[in-house]
Amino acid sequence: MFYNEANHIPFRRECYRKLTHLGALAIPGAYYYLNLSRTQMLAILVPIAVAMIFIDIARLRDWKLWRLFRPMIGSMAREHEIRGDFTGAAYILATACLVIALFDRSVAMSALAFIITGDVAAALIGRKFGNHKYKHNHKSFEGSFAFLIAAGAVAFFIPDLSLSIGLIGAFTATVVEAISIHIDDNATVPLVSGLVMHLLCFIM
Repeated sequence: MFYNEANHIPFRRECYRKLTHLGALAIPGAYYYLNLSRTQMLAILVPIAVAMIFIDIARLRDWKLWRLFRPMIGSMAREHEIRGDFTGAAYILATACLVIALFDRSVAMSALAFIITGDVAAALIGRKFGNHKYKHNHKSFEGSFAFLIAAGAVAFFIPDLSLSIGLIGAFTATVVEAISIHIDDNATVPLVSGLVMHLLCFIM
């Protein structure tokens, strides 16, 4: 997610946006609780990701198809998305496909849960209490701390993953979220934190 003043939407709509973002927890949740294989999970997720990307293209090119989805998505779009970027939903779905394809189940679940829960915490706390901004962007120390707490809490509940590796992954996710400027953090956070945890699983 890109943070600057122009990208801010009213706080109430921000809350709605983040509620839909939390819905993405269904991805790691289904992966674990339905005990799906990697192939089965990708068979479900790839078509959904492709459909979301197609909807985004329809939005960006103002195709008639977009009129069906505008009431649900249009009001929550950020300025950079309106100007020509894909939505966070497209990024998280496409990245989820990559993370699941590249990493073991526990690492993939963690990496996705970090960005989903951490991003919500960072956005809401940062918007309300973020008085200490980073120099390079408009994210805040308060938002990053909220991200770390949320992601760190996730690390305690991921099965089949060392807590120490999970906490390192949570810290990595927090740092990557804070420094992501030109690339959407829905992509950078899961991929980088997932890679770090994947390597640590071999080393440790």
